[in-house]
Amino acid sequence: MYLNLDNPIAERKTKTVYRDNDKTIKLFVENYSKADILNEALNQARVEEGTDLNIPKLLEISKINNRWALVSEHIEGTPLDKLMAENPEKEDEYLNRFVDIQLEILSKTVPLLNRLKEKYKRKINSLEDLTDVARYELLQRLEGMKDHTKLCHGDYNPSNVIVKEDGTVSIIDWSHVTIGNASADAANTYMLFTMDGKENLANKYLDLFVEKSGINKALIQRWLPIVAASRKLKGVPEEQEFLDKWIDVKDYE
Repeated sequence: MYLNLDNPIAERKTKTVYRDNDKTIKLFVENYSKADILNEALNQARVEEGTDLNIPKLLEISKINNRWALVSEHIEGTPLDKLMAENPEKEDEYLNRFVDIQLEILSKTVPLLNRLKEKYKRKINSLEDLTDVARYELLQRLEGMKDHTKLCHGDYNPSNVIVKEDGTVSIIDWSHVTIGNASADAANTYMLFTMDGKENLANKYLDLFVEKSGINKALIQRWLPIVAASRKLKGVPEEQEFLDKWIDVKDYE
C-alpha cells in the first residue's frame, strides 16, 4: 500500500501522525520497540473487535524507511478539546457528554487486554529515581486496590474524542488501553486536565464523574500517586517536578 506523508497533522516525542485521504498514519521514530508497536496494534484490534464502541479501524502495520507505521481509518471531525475552547459557553454541555462517553467505555470489558494493576506495577518497579520507601508505599497502595475488569482507555482526554459533523463521536488513540479499575482511569483523566493547566475544569470533571458514576471521590484520589508514578516513566522533562509532588502518598490519605 502506497502511503503519502505530505500532510503531517500532529507530532509527538516518539511519532509523527500524517493524514493520507481516508487514512491516518502513525509513523514512529527509528528503533522504536517492535513489541510496543505490535502491542498497540493488538490493543486497538481487540477493542475494535470486542466492543461496539466507535473507534478507528486498524488497516495495516507497515514499515517506511526503516520506521514502523500503524495505519488506521481516518476519522473526520473536530476534537472535543477544540470545541470546548471555541465554545466556552457550552463547556458544561461538552463536559457532560465527555463523562458519559467515558462511562460507556468503562461499561465494556475485553478480557484479553493487559490488566491495569500489572501494568502499573511494572512501571513503578521500572522507575529508577524512586526511593525504596516511596516504591514500597506505592506498591502497597496498588496491591490494596480492587482488581476490576472495566475497559480503561488510559489516555482519556477531550483531544481523543472526535465529534463528527453529524454529532456522533469516535474515540481515538488506544495505545494505553487496559482492563481494570474505573477509579484509576478517572484519576488519570483528572491528572491530564491538571497537567494541562486546567485545574478548574479538572475539578468540575471529577465532581461530575463522581456524581454520574456513584464512585466515592476518595477512591479516585487514592489512585493519583500511582498514576503519577506511571506517567513519570514517559520521561517528559517538563512534567517531572509536577509528578513528583503527586507521588507522595501521604498527600492523599
